[in-house]
Amino acid sequence: MSSNTTTEEQSWILVTGGCGYIGSHTVLGLLRAHHSVVVVDNLCNSSKVSLDRVATILNLSEGERKERLVFVEADVADEIAMRERVFNITKFRACIHFAGLKAVGESTQLPLKYYFNNLVSTLVLLKLMQEYGCNQIVFSSSATVYGAVDSMPIMEDTPVGLGITNPYGKTKFMLEEILRDAQKSLVGTPSRLYVAVLRYFNPVGAHPSGLIGEDPNGIPNNLMPYVSQVAVGRREYLTIFGNDYPTKDGTGVRDYLHVMDLADGHLSAIQYLQRQMDHDKVVLSGGTYTFNLGTGSGYSVLDMVRAMEKATGREIKCKIGPRRPGDIAICYADASLAKREMGWEAKLGLDEMCRDLWCWQQKNPLGFSSNEN
Repeated sequence: MSSNTTTEEQSWILVTGGCGYIGSHTVLGLLRAHHSVVVVDNLCNSSKVSLDRVATILNLSEGERKERLVFVEADVADEIAMRERVFNITKFRACIHFAGLKAVGESTQLPLKYYFNNLVSTLVLLKLMQEYGCNQIVFSSSATVYGAVDSMPIMEDTPVGLGITNPYGKTKFMLEEILRDAQKSLVGTPSRLYVAVLRYFNPVGAHPSGLIGEDPNGIPNNLMPYVSQVAVGRREYLTIFGNDYPTKDGTGVRDYLHVMDLADGHLSAIQYLQRQMDHDKVVLSGGTYTFNLGTGSGYSVLDMVRAMEKATGREIKCKIGPRRPGDIAICYADASLAKREMGWEAKLGLDEMCRDLWCWQQKNPLGFSSNEN
């Protein structure tokens, strides 16, 4: 691939962290929508096998893969590598920025590592985007930016930055602020920036083929990967952190959405930013647009356990433990803005989430290292 391969028909999208859970599903969607993709990933918490599986799902020939799916193993915080091996190879229409460390618990133990990795990588990326004329970025944010919120549902104008209990969430909040400041500073210039900030709630599930899914390092930090590992026999039981919350069954309630719906949200954001940019050709104002991505309803921990038992036909052994500091009883999104502005809404339900997660777990009991590449 060289810089002259970029044409109106071949729209190149840069995806940082594209080998990860949400990234690989989004890469699949981008390729299916006839984009071409450059994935940059340092593989510190992901596997290149995910891209092999994406190519298998799409039945890409070796030639098609070479032309449309390019992988660069690099750290986004490495400006020299990003300049020479990524931005110098083609012109990008847009960037979807997933790359970053994401384990909430680990971030409290290694805060400087999280601040350095997540902040510096984004600063390098924004610098190079401005230098090379890439005007659109979709940022992978998180509902953690809302901190401890009592009023539900959570809307985009709910206050952010207060009561965030871990450095991971704080980096997401800081990066949102950095993106807004960068966008404002470039208004009226050819380098004006169009930013979509996507605040995810709780992604679960996998591609229906079972070929790509969530492959956490070590002990899972999130509920459903842990539940599925109990179901497959990799873990003995699930610890439920608190059963005395003011909810219907005493366990915490969260907004879970299928990862395929979440991936579609990124495609909707790319299309939305392009529409804004096309509309804005004269004034060159740019803009920052923030959307919650969730279902708008919540399920309790026990709801999720029972749904997984239904999908697997197996008992999920549970034990009750104490509440975790900082956990709240109920958290779910108002995602109506995304529907109104981008035309996006979650379509897959709890049965599909658990069915597809179980398909992935059965085929890959040890994640991508389980069997064939």
